[in-house]
Amino acid sequence: MTQASARHILVSTEQTCIDLQEKINSGEISFEAAAAEHSQCPSGKQGGELGSFGPGMMVPEFDRVVFNEDVGKVHGPVQTQFGYHLVEITSRED
Repeated sequence: MTQASARHILVSTEQTCIDLQEKINSGEISFEAAAAEHSQCPSGKQGGELGSFGPGMMVPEFDRVVFNEDVGKVHGPVQTQFGYHLVEITSRED
């Protein structure tokens, strides 16, 4: 079964998500620092690290990104029932 590792930043608004993505992509702030400062998820304290997981272990919107998009890039905003996410896929193995 496919396994992936990812980290994320959870915020309440789409605009906050977009603003953070721009800062991360420009190098103004690291993903880990942005997660620690802004994420509303407890994983923010670990730089947004979610560890390793398989399909179906996360909400469908999250799975679609993690198991289909490019590894090593910051994707988002991804809207789920929890809010808006930036997602960085750190690894994926089939």
